[in-house]
Amino acid sequence: MAFPHKTVPTEELMPAVKALVNEAPCAGFALGIPNRWGVESGRGFTDSSAAILAFKEKLEQEFPNLDVTLVDETNTSEEALQSAIRSGMKKSKRSQKGAVDDVAAALILQRFLNERRR
Repeated sequence: MAFPHKTVPTEELMPAVKALVNEAPCAGFALGIPNRWGVESGRGFTDSSAAILAFKEKLEQEFPNLDVTLVDETNTSEEALQSAIRSGMKKSKRSQKGAVDDVAAALILQRFLNERRR
């Protein structure tokens, strides 16, 4: 099972990524995007697609020797919420910013790892 490092506010994201890459070996990045297949075919863009694709370009420019793989994140927030409920996470904890996001990040990373095994 995959585990996320931590949830980082958007404005702190690139410095946090740079620090992680400098701290430990990094094979690349798994970047969640809604409806990956629709986006890759030029259809199915969502409100967040442009920002995610711009961040992908920024990662590719900053780290040209590392792969940046788009991973479909469709339904991961709902799956994360249901997983948190099944695991007994209290409603007050689930409502805290980042609690469900951490679970969704783990699901996205696990999807990436599962796709690589195929």
